[in-house]
Amino acid sequence: MRLVDSHCHLQADAFEGDVDLVIGGARLAGVERILVPGWDPASCRAALALADRFPWLNVAVGTHPHDASSVDDTAWDEITALAADPRVVAIGETGLDYDRVFSPILEQVQNLRRNLQLAVEIGKPAILHCRSAEGQRDGQDALLRELRAFGSTPPPVLVHSYSGPLDYAEAMLELGAMISFSGLVFRAGEEPSADVARLAPPDRVLVETDSPFLSPPGAPRRRNEPEWVAVTARWIAERRGVEEDTFGEQLVTNYDTVFGTP
Repeated sequence: MRLVDSHCHLQADAFEGDVDLVIGGARLAGVERILVPGWDPASCRAALALADRFPWLNVAVGTHPHDASSVDDTAWDEITALAADPRVVAIGETGLDYDRVFSPILEQVQNLRRNLQLAVEIGKPAILHCRSAEGQRDGQDALLRELRAFGSTPPPVLVHSYSGPLDYAEAMLELGAMISFSGLVFRAGEEPSADVARLAPPDRVLVETDSPFLSPPGAPRRRNEPEWVAVTARWIAERRGVEEDTFGEQLVTNYDTVFGTP
């Protein structure tokens, strides 16, 4: 089965001692594409340094909602400059987190807006994180409002590690979004993701690990790795009623389409 990992933080401290082995293990497991997104200037630089060593990796640069209050104008200027690098295929991850609220909500919204505007200006998709507190959907609704504010020309977006009700996915799909699923789908409270995974158009679906986080069943809880994206991919293929090899081909096509990769 051909595989992609559309969101994998290989530059995280968790991989500092053995990232070469982790990337090799992913290759052996059939992972052909990996996107390494940053969350602040330092992590964006680190992602590009990894791409220096492993040229088949792709990179995204941007500011995570958790870091919205710590990235000042000078740091943002650096991210904007990094976005011009040809190895950068997307902006992000960015978005809104109304669950943990590590940065004030107003600053999260302002941060989201400048990330989305950068995506529009350079013509690259935005990778969107979105979480609400358990049983709530205020983060999802706020994110939709921000995208709709662009009118008929919203930036292309990838909804990272999908979480939310079915109608949120439907609204995102109407805006042209790609939807990516991670090991989060196996957790209690994320049951609607199964309906989204089954009903989303075949050309709008991706998979990811969000390594080193969100381990699926069978993966080590202490550190998720890109090879474990296979668990989520097989889960989605089963729910969609398609052969694994067929689904794998679609995943590679979708990845290359959204990120403009060969």
